[in-house]
Amino acid sequence: MAPIKVILVDDHAIVLQGYRRLLEKQAGIEVAAEATDSKTAYRLYKEVQPDVAVVDVSMPGRGGIDLIGQIRAWDASARIVVFTMHADAIYAMHAFQAGARGYITKSSNPLLLAEAIRDVFAGRKAISPDVSQELALRRLDGDASALNALSPREFEILRLLLDASPPAEIATALNLSPKTVANYHSLIKQKLGVRSDIELLYLGLREGLVAPPPAG
Repeated sequence: MAPIKVILVDDHAIVLQGYRRLLEKQAGIEVAAEATDSKTAYRLYKEVQPDVAVVDVSMPGRGGIDLIGQIRAWDASARIVVFTMHADAIYAMHAFQAGARGYITKSSNPLLLAEAIRDVFAGRKAISPDVSQELALRRLDGDASALNALSPREFEILRLLLDASPPAEIATALNLSPKTVANYHSLIKQKLGVRSDIELLYLGLREGLVAPPPAG
């Protein structure tokens, strides 16, 4: 049987090197390409046409969730595993909504990534235990985050706005016009029930999308 052909996408070169070495030691998995940004990842995906794409969420410019949507628009059968530091349920929910089939955190046992690749290749979903627990707790608590109202594209634009990316930079990263970004900005605030960017920042802090300033 031919090995599972994988593309790795992460903006940290050291992470790429480490997980390439890990995966190449696993029977039946071949790392066919790697990329450190979404633009290169999309181009390589079309060239290599891997069996599974492993994608980080947080990258400069177009992030992983938007990349997932872009890949799925080109290849509706794409099998994608998110591999990220974010254990927040809201990230996982938007990743799956965008079309991911797996969600594994970098704090998990490294071998879970290889297992997730095999599971997703076989048509199954894969979620690391910490994220699975977070999703279950949200359901038990009846915690319906306001962020659930956003589409994956809106969530990605919100992430960039909270990261203080200028609107023109967001427009370039997502191949949108500045006017479209401004319209998204207004729609996001409307959907989240906030009136200003300060309120949007506070919401990002409450939802864990923005790291609080260090004490002292």
